[in-house]
Amino acid sequence: MPEPAQSEEPALLSIDGPIAAITLNRPAAFNAINLAIAQSLEHLALQIEADKNIRVLVLRGEGRAFCAGGDLQTIGAAAEADTITPVVGELLQHYHAFIACLRRMPKIVLASVHGSAAGAGLSLAFAADLCIAAEEARFTPAYAKLGVSPDGGGTVGVVASVGIRRALQIFLAEDSFTAQQAYEWGLVTKVVPGLELMAATREIAQRLAQNMSAGLAATKALIRRAATSTVEQQLDAERDAIIACMHTDEFKAAVKRFTSKGK
Repeated sequence: MPEPAQSEEPALLSIDGPIAAITLNRPAAFNAINLAIAQSLEHLALQIEADKNIRVLVLRGEGRAFCAGGDLQTIGAAAEADTITPVVGELLQHYHAFIACLRRMPKIVLASVHGSAAGAGLSLAFAADLCIAAEEARFTPAYAKLGVSPDGGGTVGVVASVGIRRALQIFLAEDSFTAQQAYEWGLVTKVVPGLELMAATREIAQRLAQNMSAGLAATKALIRRAATSTVEQQLDAERDAIIACMHTDEFKAAVKRFTSKGK
């Protein structure tokens, strides 16, 4: 898995073959989301979406936390100045464009969580396609205590993973929960000791990247649409997708390998 270069940029991109990594890079602020990082994340995600060589995107945070959520210094100042609508509106315009890009891009997005994932950081972890977490990671919804509703795709990723009742519990009746609880609820794919998180993330990313691009992209698209499609619509989509995959050179080579075994 690629290592990010040291930089003052609010978000960093590194690429190693078919695996890309975006690192939230505001460690002094626990990677809280302000306008600068939201704009940077949107730009980097669009760059990755357009790169046909990338199959897997890893999301991670620099420093002691994955992401502490929205930047309350920025939001608090806007509340005092009565500029919530333009300030938060602009912030979420870019940040939500980033989340939408993660959900639609034909790559698998893997969140690698350590430390705190709070508010929009929790939403980001579970808006990703998959999430791996360190044992000591803590997930804190945070929204209810501030008297606000979720953002950052939280209601998209969490509801899709655990259903309506558990989602209501998480956002309205949980102060925080552990990585192990998140695993038991189906939000986290794997929990590992903190010192093993980077290696375990690399292992999963490499395993995912072994999938051929067409099949990986089609599988993500089919699974994403399954909940809102009729059976007939989904079967038609499956037919069209598998036929499209079968027209690729990768499929033809794979079939040739299988059929030549034992000859």
